[in-house]
Amino acid sequence: MSDAAPWRERFAPAKVNLFLHVGPVSADGYHPVCSLMVFADVGDVVRLRDAPAMAFGLEGPFAAVLADDADNLVTRARDRLVGGVARAPAPFELVLDKRLPIAAGLGGGSADAAAALALIVARLASDPGQGIDPGRVAEIARGLGADVTACLESRSVVGRGRGDDVSPAPPMPVLHAVLVNPLVPSPTGAVYRGFDALPPGPGADEPDLSRGFRSASEVVAWLETTRNDLEAPALTVQPRIADVLAALRAAPETLFARMSGSGATCFALAADSAAAAALAADLAASHPGWWVAACRFGA
Repeated sequence: MSDAAPWRERFAPAKVNLFLHVGPVSADGYHPVCSLMVFADVGDVVRLRDAPAMAFGLEGPFAAVLADDADNLVTRARDRLVGGVARAPAPFELVLDKRLPIAAGLGGGSADAAAALALIVARLASDPGQGIDPGRVAEIARGLGADVTACLESRSVVGRGRGDDVSPAPPMPVLHAVLVNPLVPSPTGAVYRGFDALPPGPGADEPDLSRGFRSASEVVAWLETTRNDLEAPALTVQPRIADVLAALRAAPETLFARMSGSGATCFALAADSAAAAALAADLAASHPGWWVAACRFGA
């Protein structure tokens, strides 16, 4: 086999929690959640091609952060999927083009794993007798992490339970947005420990999701009635998130701003693509140490 074997690739979009309601930790060690998850038109890319031997590579602006971690979600997805087939498939190479910040509250690792699963399933399907049951793929996704199930969908969903009980989101317009990460860590474990130390809140309550939304202003008005319950503990763990939120909320283009997931990425909704682009340009110029990306949700 030569190095000229063609690549197949899969986009791994950033996942954003428009709201995230979290309940107290249960006996199994997990926190029940309810969240509306949307997907952006920015993200990582996973590539696959036939190769002389199984291989995995990294490239992209954030590849160096993962360089010393051989046990990432992409290789875990590969090993669990390949390990479940009747006979070893012909070898292939996977490459992760890491364009999203690491541990950023954007579900990047989960999206990468979901993209790898989809590519490998397609690769197995092209080899007679090597198909794999979709139920097995779903089981592997759940075992890799709560967000992987949603990322397999890569469309707006509502996640409940651990986050992997997903159903379609209500109809929504395309939303223009800006993502900002101050390039500082916001460890999920520490954020949840901070959450557990707070007085009990409303829990994983579900807001009214019975109707759709026709405009960004309707989405914003509805989001004002919701929360991200991890935002307060994340601000304690990583105070620089407050700087991002303050900058977003002070900008004239911002209709609504909130932190995504357990941080440190925050998002701002804007009225249109021009407003999002202007906001992103201003923030990139005034904060050159931040990662800033204008994008669309539900594109």
